[in-house]
Amino acid sequence: MAISQKDLEFNMNEDQMRLKISKLESELSKVYEGGGKKRIEKLHEKGKLTARERIDLLLDIDAERLEIAAFAGLGMYEEHGGCPSGGVVVVIGYISGKQCIVVANDATVKAGAWFPITAKKNLRAQEIAMENRLPIIYLVDSAGVYLPMQDEIFPDKEHFGRIFRNNAMMSSMGIVQIAAVMGSCVAGGAYLPIMSDESLIVNKTGTIFLAGSYLVKAAIGETIDNEALGGALTHTEISGVCDYKTENDQECLETIRDLVGKIGKSEEAGFDRTKALNPLRAAKDIYGLLPSNRAKPYDVREIISCIVDDSKITEYKADYGKTMVCAYARIDGWSVGIVANQREVVKNGKNEMQLGGVIYNDSADKSARFIMNCNQKNIPLVFLTDVTGFMVGSKSEHSGIIKDGAKMVNAMANSVVPKFSIIMGNSYGAGNYAMCGKAYDPRLIVGWPTAEIAVMSGAAAAKTLLQIEVASLKARGEEITKEKEDEIYNKIKDKYDSQISPYYAASRLWIDAIIDPKETRKLISIGIEMANHKKAEKAYNVGVIQV
Repeated sequence: MAISQKDLEFNMNEDQMRLKISKLESELSKVYEGGGKKRIEKLHEKGKLTARERIDLLLDIDAERLEIAAFAGLGMYEEHGGCPSGGVVVVIGYISGKQCIVVANDATVKAGAWFPITAKKNLRAQEIAMENRLPIIYLVDSAGVYLPMQDEIFPDKEHFGRIFRNNAMMSSMGIVQIAAVMGSCVAGGAYLPIMSDESLIVNKTGTIFLAGSYLVKAAIGETIDNEALGGALTHTEISGVCDYKTENDQECLETIRDLVGKIGKSEEAGFDRTKALNPLRAAKDIYGLLPSNRAKPYDVREIISCIVDDSKITEYKADYGKTMVCAYARIDGWSVGIVANQREVVKNGKNEMQLGGVIYNDSADKSARFIMNCNQKNIPLVFLTDVTGFMVGSKSEHSGIIKDGAKMVNAMANSVVPKFSIIMGNSYGAGNYAMCGKAYDPRLIVGWPTAEIAVMSGAAAAKTLLQIEVASLKARGEEITKEKEDEIYNKIKDKYDSQISPYYAASRLWIDAIIDPKETRKLISIGIEMANHKKAEKAYNVGVIQV
């Protein structure tokens, strides 16, 4: 039987996606090694577990989990030896059946010292806890601020001190915080466990003090060892700083499981959930449905059919604003509203071709109205992004594209229902904003390996910057050959392409994770269950919208 063109394209797309997923898995395996095997062995020799081993013991076996910002710090701080995963592991998972977020310092990375990205990642974990009223567990094993970069981590609003401000705020909000001191806990960092509701310390390996023995000797001339200064016996029998003394990592983690298991239920947000139904189409079909050639159109409904229950949607204004698909559906039983960019070639009422992946006036208007409806009905929003931006040109400008775009951004920004952003492909310019980019507080935002986040594509940016560069060189009297133009263009494009990679975005926490597309359904379900722990704090109000 002859293979159709459609089947051939599906297979080619699938092959390209599998290559990207293979790279993702390879990069993750490197990250999971932390500071390397030798440092892991040294940790084990001290009777300590690694951050990931601790989390594995703490979380329920076979329960769903989601790691946040595994690629934080990727390619950064190379002159300082690197900082895999930002030197801290953050996971949303279940402890004694209760959903929690766990933050564990990785002592194999610069003894768990805090880099700028470490602070940013910790703040993101606390933000998730506050937005969703999740209990947060800190597994502390850190040498404190990485001193060579202290000016980039210590004094500003979003720096190290914000951690302790958040500790205080979460306490006032009634969010449970439990801290376990399983290694070093020094200087300002010593406040974190003590500002938590309850604290544990591991005997002989856990220490807490504002200043270590060397600094005490230098400052006041007192001679004392670290264990006597701030070990488990000191802080459970003398100072009363810690609440529980445990003999090893295993006992410490089991005690935390016991404490979490006794937490009472909190009020829920009331998101609707029924019995989950599997999609009629396999999740891995996404691999073949998303074109490897970004210029090619596709029908996003086919991708949605691989994610939603029973592959069923109820589409809103299906024949209007066709470069956006807005639809009600269920994901793992949860009711959701989906806002998805449509890259299929479509026509408007005048039979003029519309460009897929671009937001037109009617698409923006439809999306704004749908977002408002979901807020009215208390339905979480899921954004599936593959957008190049809003339509430009005289026709769009005269039709008020800025006004319609502002309406969509306003409706989305003021949403009180939780928002989840999945960047499937392009996320360019103002399209990134309209489709709930990081600046608009999605509860979770992730990218597929095919994601690109930037003001514009690498090719478009290179062409724009090339014109500026060539004009500047000619103004200085230089003669520019075609070969020289190509050299300048390729140099600009290579740099820009590296910056629009999902790994570049993930390393800087513009997105929470890079995921295999077939994990999308699981991620959204975990996210909505997380968000269901906290009711909206205000009524939905979009303020002034020009219609």
